[in-house]
Amino acid sequence: MGQPRKSRKKYNTPPHPWNAERIKNENKLMTKYGLKNKKEIWKADTLVRRYSREARYLLGFGTDQMVKEKLELLGHLARTGVLPEGAALEDILDLNVEDILRRRLQTIVYKKGLARTPKEARMFVVHGHIALNGKKINSPSYVVLDGQEDEIGFYRSSPVAKQIEEYNKGKDNKANTEE
Repeated sequence: MGQPRKSRKKYNTPPHPWNAERIKNENKLMTKYGLKNKKEIWKADTLVRRYSREARYLLGFGTDQMVKEKLELLGHLARTGVLPEGAALEDILDLNVEDILRRRLQTIVYKKGLARTPKEARMFVVHGHIALNGKKINSPSYVVLDGQEDEIGFYRSSPVAKQIEEYNKGKDNKANTEE
């Protein structure tokens, strides 16, 4: 049955540990998204595989229950922003790991310009400088829903907000003088 206080792992490890091509791809993803370790990539990969497996299963049937489950799966992926609204079930089979990694709080903080690097975005989230709709979130792997990107900002008492604003102003002034 298992220990109730210890949750099960939420990822599958690669089948072969020393595949050079996979290791290169994982290293690129780690630097691009500022991830702490490869376990975060494996979690996203497991999630993509789970969605694909569910989509293949649903494509094989046409009962009313399957139609309902299909709409639930597509609705979930549309709410999280992984797929666009009105996507087909076949689009789930085209998902990759980067589609999941793009929806992480850490990545969106970096893309919004609240941090200078992906690693710094992770640090800001973990140290409690980032808030979503005024509520502090300190998990970099938090999946930001589709309409929540605009609600992400610095926590009200964060001293880092002024530093980043000054950095962004300096960067904008430098870009304006070069043009």
